[in-house]
Amino acid sequence: MAKIKITQVKSIIDRSERQKRTVQALGLSKMNQSVEVEATPQIIGMIRKVNHLIAIESI
Repeated sequence: MAKIKITQVKSIIDRSERQKRTVQALGLSKMNQSVEVEATPQIIGMIRKVNHLIAIESI
């Protein structure tokens, strides 16, 4: 599978609890933090739910 780099670019303050937990499940805990993950269908679905809070790059 391809790897993707996910960076949190917006704050999760004043977001729904579901969005906060999704960002945390992706491995992000603070602004401008990046993680590299495999592009599985589960991860892609999580990215779609919070795409307005994160930036995605292909590796």
